Amino acid sequence: MIDRAAAEFAPYLRPTWFIDSDHPSIVEFARQAVGDERDETARALRLFYAVRDGLRYTAYGIRMDRASFRASNTLALGRGWCVTKSCLLAAAARSQGIACRLGYATVRNHLATKKLLAAMGTDLFYYHGYNEFYLGGRWIKATVAFNASLCKKAGLKPLDWDGATDSLYHPFDVAGNRHMEYVDDYGPAADLPYEAIVNKFREVYPLEGLFESLMVDRDAAAATLNGDFEAEIEAEAKRAIERPE
Repeated sequence: MIDRAAAEFAPYLRPTWFIDSDHPSIVEFARQAVGDERDETARALRLFYAVRDGLRYTAYGIRMDRASFRASNTLALGRGWCVTKSCLLAAAARSQGIACRLGYATVRNHLATKKLLAAMGTDLFYYHGYNEFYLGGRWIKATVAFNASLCKKAGLKPLDWDGATDSLYHPFDVAGNRHMEYVDDYGPAADLPYEAIVNKFREVYPLEGLFESLMVDRDAAAATLNGDFEAEIEAEAKRAIERPE
């Protein structure tokens, strides 16, 4: 347990516009997830798994307007991607008085649909989002993005967390193929660096003119980046087994 009055931890305990930990839906979600558990690490773990598996990961239908990054919006949708799911986890943790901050990295992802890679024009994912919890007197990393059902269909080992050691993406899948490489790390943040993310995505992802539409038109991306991401991952994984390159 940390001193709640300590100035160095205050930014990681209070709500922000994006990490709206005081929103009634966030408060109730966290309350139900932790139940009557009193141990801080155990409560953090319950929140981690509630967000990891309670909200499906999808890289489709991503919106870049400010409201779409808000934790309460992600909870209402019931799905998200690494950046939005990490905001939700931070909000849930802070609503329980657990210090939690955001972390960002560039990763080379060897598991993505062909449609997604074609739209992005690269296998580098900038501003991959994760979390850091202050537990047991130190900061510990937790990666909440991929739900267990997606991992099973993709042939990945689910990324578990024990609340004591860092939880980072596995470098290989269960078949021994390359999965994820960490290329760069931006370090921790108390709040979502919205402008930095938007500017970086505008710089590195061509999306054939699609990016600007993601800012203003909620339906413009539907034809290009829409669908059941989990089902497509499963289908491509099966084809890879049947017809290995």
